[in-house]
Amino acid sequence: MKANLNHADDYIKLGLNIAYYRKLGGLTQLELAEAVNISRTHLSNIEAPNMPTSVSLDTLFEIAKALDIPVYKLLMFKD
Repeated sequence: MKANLNHADDYIKLGLNIAYYRKLGGLTQLELAEAVNISRTHLSNIEAPNMPTSVSLDTLFEIAKALDIPVYKLLMFKD
């Protein structure tokens, strides 16, 4: 799902944080997507900086759980 353009920068930062912690944990997109029960394509869209994609809170919580990090870390955006 395309993101609200008013929050596009935040969705991009969120996706970059997810990619960062996924790589830090040594997971592929497919492995994380399967752990969260979403398609690899959807995860790829969430992580893509050129394609702001919204994510449900349930999915965000599941991603944090699969990455074994508190959800707030995914929402800590660096300027």
